[in-house]
Amino acid sequence: MRRRKRRRLNWRNIIGLFLFMILIAGGIYGFTIYKSFNKAVATMHEPLGDKQSKEQQTEAIKKKEPFSVLMLGVDEREGDSGRSDTMIVLTVNPYNNSVKMLSIPRDTMTEIVGKGKEDKINHAYAFGGVSMAVDTVEKFLDFPIDYYVKINMEGFKDIVDTLGGINVENDFAFNVGEYNFPTGKIHLNGEEALTFIRMRYDDPNGDFGRQERQRQVIQAVIKEGASLSSLAKAPDIFHAIGSNVKTNLTFDEMMDIQKNYKDAGRNIEQLVLHSEGKMIENIYYGIVTLAEQKRIQEELKSQLELNIES
Repeated sequence: MRRRKRRRLNWRNIIGLFLFMILIAGGIYGFTIYKSFNKAVATMHEPLGDKQSKEQQTEAIKKKEPFSVLMLGVDEREGDSGRSDTMIVLTVNPYNNSVKMLSIPRDTMTEIVGKGKEDKINHAYAFGGVSMAVDTVEKFLDFPIDYYVKINMEGFKDIVDTLGGINVENDFAFNVGEYNFPTGKIHLNGEEALTFIRMRYDDPNGDFGRQERQRQVIQAVIKEGASLSSLAKAPDIFHAIGSNVKTNLTFDEMMDIQKNYKDAGRNIEQLVLHSEGKMIENIYYGIVTLAEQKRIQEELKSQLELNIES
């Protein structure tokens, strides 16, 4: 198994999953679409300081090396720095043509890098933005995060509505306020999709059930965004994405991902991080054992073809 030098790359924000996976699933066609996409990427691009040069990052993508992405779904309101209520790590391997997807429960207790204390992992973003969130996830998983993307979840509604809504398969019936979600195949608009993925307290599987709904919605957005019927909507879709997403991916890098990693995007496997709920000083935390943490680390490192001993 090859060894990759530990590296830390710049990037922020979450069009990531949506735009990134739409790209590797479907590609971009036509001058008008190309131009709209280029403009959206320029709006979204917001690099962070890196230890590795941009040339090294771009070269790794050109060489079709495995890479990782941290996607953050953030609720940001006026006067509030927000918290990353959705944290998803993708590990993409073009050699076995697969993507392994790990949703990290937001209540997971871990060391917050830069704060010198343990807290809920989703607090890292509130304390120090994308940079601290990336550092904390890297520490928790024990491997470098190559890229990251962030989406304002309020803006997520615009993306779904621009697509004309999405279809998902709901495992059990539930109600949230005025919204009713029956079992079976259901069609969701933007507001309904956001409500669908946020519910967790009435789910018999708790946060794991919420993660499964997140996965379904993400894959539904990918499928709809990559369909031929959505090509005519592409300029509007890219505008909605550009207004609500920030990322360190450049236009050229996204094009290389579309070209070199297309097949991997068709095979997504969701991993589950097991934890035990515990009240500490009247605050709920998800406690992950060292054995479980190591199990997840080793599976993702293997997917990235990293030397597990490193």
